[in-house]
Amino acid sequence: MEQKFSNNSIDLQVLREFCEREGEVVTYRKGDQMEREGDPSRWFGFVTEGCFKYVNHGISDDREHITWFSFEGEFVVDDPTFLYDRPSQTTIVAMMPSRVLRVTGEQLKQFFSQSIETMELRAVIAEHILSQFRSRYLDLHCTTARERYELLLHRCPGIVEHLDLQDIASFLCVTPNYLSTIRKDITFEAKK
Repeated sequence: MEQKFSNNSIDLQVLREFCEREGEVVTYRKGDQMEREGDPSRWFGFVTEGCFKYVNHGISDDREHITWFSFEGEFVVDDPTFLYDRPSQTTIVAMMPSRVLRVTGEQLKQFFSQSIETMELRAVIAEHILSQFRSRYLDLHCTTARERYELLLHRCPGIVEHLDLQDIASFLCVTPNYLSTIRKDITFEAKK
């Protein structure tokens, strides 16, 4: 399977096979929501085509803030709320026509409880998510906007060809104008 965007660091084949066997194929149009902030979180999906953004709204400005992406070859989920039928903490939106192998939190809990191997897989996934969040946190506090952009390009090489400038800017916590300046500087330096 070709991964267009990300350099995923864990083997998700067992989880994908479970979703193929037990789940349903769901197609999302651009702009369709898989989960909505405040509604019960119910779904775990394995993205077979397309990508999703995780959107939260500011407390004082009600602007959209892009906090995460899920790409082809990765899972898309509001973890861990979906396992416990709690309200979703984010809105998950298809950024382009996308297809997902989707199961419920209850199905996944049953899958994880089948064997020591599946329980270990759950732990590996949780550690992977924690590692991603830690990296994101450190990026926001310890790198410049340009460094965050370059890290994003390294982690998700095809991202700029498929996503809107404003969504990438929101994820990097900069304005679209500032991101344009960063991109121009990088292009200019490459031509030297």
